[in-house]
Amino acid sequence: MSGGSDRLGSPDRFGYEWNEYSELRPEYEEQFRRWTVVIPEADWKGKRFLDVGCGMGRNSHWPMTYGAAGGASIDVDDRSLASARRTLAAWPAVEVQKMSAYEIGFEDAFDIAFSIGVIHHLAEPARALAQMVKAAKPGGRVMIWVYGYENNEWIVRWFDPLRKLLFARLPVGVTHFLSTVLTAILWLLLRLGLNRLEYFRLIRGFTFRHLRSIVFDQMLPRIANYWRRDEVEALMKQAGLTEIRVEPVNNMSWSAVGVRPIS
Repeated sequence: MSGGSDRLGSPDRFGYEWNEYSELRPEYEEQFRRWTVVIPEADWKGKRFLDVGCGMGRNSHWPMTYGAAGGASIDVDDRSLASARRTLAAWPAVEVQKMSAYEIGFEDAFDIAFSIGVIHHLAEPARALAQMVKAAKPGGRVMIWVYGYENNEWIVRWFDPLRKLLFARLPVGVTHFLSTVLTAILWLLLRLGLNRLEYFRLIRGFTFRHLRSIVFDQMLPRIANYWRRDEVEALMKQAGLTEIRVEPVNNMSWSAVGVRPIS
């Protein structure tokens, strides 16, 4: 593994995922609404957005259905970008570009700059967030969705060490194969009544393939940070954002938004 790969996180491994799971499912909209709870649907209308770490492009699709004016979706893996271009083919106002979160080539350009499920996988999250702030217009909003530590203590204590020692080191195809076993266990537990958290109640209705994509997504990254609420707020403040709002999502993660000061 090169130092560059360490710094970037796991774009090659996520590229495998988004090449394998590139279909646009209707239930993805409910997930998007929850991840972006700090930005109501009506607030996307007429806005230009930047989607940082767009993956297969699904999180750029929904703002366009809400009336967004267009924007840019960026990623660094060619397979992710190919999937995003297919997903967003109906939206020519969204430009899909190969671009790193650390070197965003826009400045003062977007009403909303957002990143869903990416910042917590980077070695330098503050640097990426600073680039998002630069890309937003003065007075524009910057939004991230990240893993929470609260209610994920069991993942941090038991699953995360296994991910670091085994799953993140295995060839990605092997990790994908093994995800079937863990998905089968989760599928069974959900049907036996695992519903303590809102997240489990949400995913209980997902197909086995959709569940597998979620389990695989948890297994494959080289870096995964689980942050407490105050840590997320501090990250946003460090980036120079104001009017910061941090909301819980599914009792297991955080949606955070802030405003880039006008002066």
